[in-house]
Amino acid sequence: MAVIGLPILLLPYRVCQKYEHLWSAIMVVLLKYIMGITHRVTGPRPDHPVIYAAKHQSAWETIFLYAEFDSPAPVLKKELIYLPFIGLFFVKVPSVPIDRSAGRAALKNLMAAAEKINKIGDSILIFPQGTRVAPGAEHSYHAGTFAIYQATGLPVVPVALNSGLFWSRAAFTKKSGVIDVKLLPEIPPGLNRRDFMARLEHDIETATNALPGMNSFD
Repeated sequence: MAVIGLPILLLPYRVCQKYEHLWSAIMVVLLKYIMGITHRVTGPRPDHPVIYAAKHQSAWETIFLYAEFDSPAPVLKKELIYLPFIGLFFVKVPSVPIDRSAGRAALKNLMAAAEKINKIGDSILIFPQGTRVAPGAEHSYHAGTFAIYQATGLPVVPVALNSGLFWSRAAFTKKSGVIDVKLLPEIPPGLNRRDFMARLEHDIETATNALPGMNSFD
C-alpha cells in the first residue's frame, strides 16, 4: 500500500492520513477474519486536542490507535522516517520523530516538535515506556511524556490496553480474542514532573492490570 499510494504524497497531508486510516481498517478486518482478533474501546472520548499516553504491549496499537484517535501525531523513532516508501508517509503527515541516542538534545527537539503540532491543533500519541512491554513485565516510564505535556500545555489521556495477550511482542504467532482499550480520565495541565509521572504510571498500570486476562500476571 505504501508503494501504490506514493502519488498521494503529492496531495495535502490530510489525504495521506485518510489513506493511512484505510490501511488500518484493512488490517483490522484481516485480523478479525483470519486471526479472530477483535477489539472494544471504552472510556470518555475527548473533543479537543490532547496527548494520548498509551500502554505499549504489541505492534497492534501502532496500527489501530492512529485511526481510532483521528490521526494524532505519533512520537516515533527517527529511524522510521528512513524506511523505504513508508518512511515518506511519516514525513508527510504530522509526527514527532525522536533520536533516542541524542540524550538531552532529544528532549529539546521533542518539545520543539510537539509545540509545532500543538499550533496546528492536532493531538499527539506517545508510548510513555518507549518500547513494547510484555503483559505483567515492569518497565520504567520515560520523561518524554512530561516534556511534551509541559511544552504544549495539553491535558493527557492515559490509555490502558491488553493487546499483548493476543499479539505478543516477541512471537510471530497470535491468539484469537478481544483486545480491550480503555481511555482514562484526563490528567489536567499544570502538574509538576514528580506528581505527573506518578499519576500517569499509576493510572495506566492500575487500569491495565484490571483488564480481562491481566489478572493472571498478578
